[in-house]
Amino acid sequence: MKRFLMDMHPVKRLAGVTLLSLLVLALAVVWDNWGDMLWDPKAPTAPTPASTRSNEAQIEQGRYLALAGNCMACHTARGSVPLAGGRRIETPFGGVYSSNLTPDPTTGLGQWSTDDFWQALHHGKSRDGRLLNPAFPYTSYSAVTRADADAMFAYLQSLTPQNQPNLGHQMYWPFGTQAALFTWRTLFFTPRDFQTDTKQSADWNRGAYLVNALGHCSECHTARNRLGAMQSAQALSGGLMPVQNWLAPSLLNSTAAGVEPGRLDETLQLLKTGHSARATVSGPMALVVQGGTQYLNDADLRAMGVYLQSLTQAQVVSKPGVTSGVPALTATRLTEATLTQAGALYKKHCAACHGPQGEGVAGAYPALAQNRAVLAAYSGNLIQTVLHGGFAPVTQARPQPYGMPPFVLTLTDAEIAQVLTYVRQSWGNLAPALSESDVSQLRDRQASR
Repeated sequence: MKRFLMDMHPVKRLAGVTLLSLLVLALAVVWDNWGDMLWDPKAPTAPTPASTRSNEAQIEQGRYLALAGNCMACHTARGSVPLAGGRRIETPFGGVYSSNLTPDPTTGLGQWSTDDFWQALHHGKSRDGRLLNPAFPYTSYSAVTRADADAMFAYLQSLTPQNQPNLGHQMYWPFGTQAALFTWRTLFFTPRDFQTDTKQSADWNRGAYLVNALGHCSECHTARNRLGAMQSAQALSGGLMPVQNWLAPSLLNSTAAGVEPGRLDETLQLLKTGHSARATVSGPMALVVQGGTQYLNDADLRAMGVYLQSLTQAQVVSKPGVTSGVPALTATRLTEATLTQAGALYKKHCAACHGPQGEGVAGAYPALAQNRAVLAAYSGNLIQTVLHGGFAPVTQARPQPYGMPPFVLTLTDAEIAQVLTYVRQSWGNLAPALSESDVSQLRDRQASR
């Protein structure tokens, strides 16, 4: 083969090498999908039929788990039937459409078995062995237990079938091809089971399971590399969400989004209602609360808090310089003339809700003085909130939450930069100033989506 290739014209040689490489890769994909059946004669050659005797308790448990995993957020298109798929999810590699999870026999999971569903969650493979796109977070769901997977499947099978054909992904070549997905999986994915830590309490282990497996928090709160894979060494340390340009803050740092010492109940209230004495969730996290964490029972919610609190405590122990509260950022203050001009903008557009001294309104609007979101080094979340509005989640505890209108058509980029700088440098706040360019860049990115 080597002699044959060397005797060829350089162009043909390159084509031959490319063809040979693709052939090897194709064989690898075939082996990854069906090698177990070829190697093990006892491997099943047909799907195991789904049980028709799923009891009501299992279905109800599956409904709870599907809510805890917030399946509806991705698998429901705007204005469509819940869990019937069709929602477009933007990635740096193109658009991905979620699939129909209802038991329709032609477009949904009607022909699937419990084994098929388990294979999708645990191995990231579809019923026919096709490799799934990791926009479906099987990288986290792989650790979901088999019992929980079966319960979720039982619930999905209990839904009313919806004939809604799945849409083809619109990804840039070669991303999305089976060869590319095989390569990605080889580099970045290994199926895993959830491992209980016997040195920790039952609450801690339950919380770890909810955060790392079913709740798939790492998918947003972990930085990714250029190929879209989570960097495990930085798990839960915060990450900039691709395309959306929202920062999911670190869950390890009590000054970012982690549980502050002595404030566990406040964090649990935020996850349950979307609002606490010092904060209101918005942006992508509002969808997490609205579709997921608000439905957790008290025991699971506290277990999650216990686990998250242990992460921040570990950071404090390993880094004595880390303290609770707002990080001390240093910045050059604006001139008095500029602050006066920016203060006028604040008084006109913001003070009615957030207070003349940034004190907020208890139970309605968060205080801006010593607000960690205001003082964060990354200002993108703050800018997006002003541009597009701040909308708290609708929850059972707060069915009519207060919101903030968008100013994208009201204020110029220069005015937004001024008023946000005023907020970041008033009432004891001291954070870096924002520029007109900071705002315009983010506005342009959002407009191009």
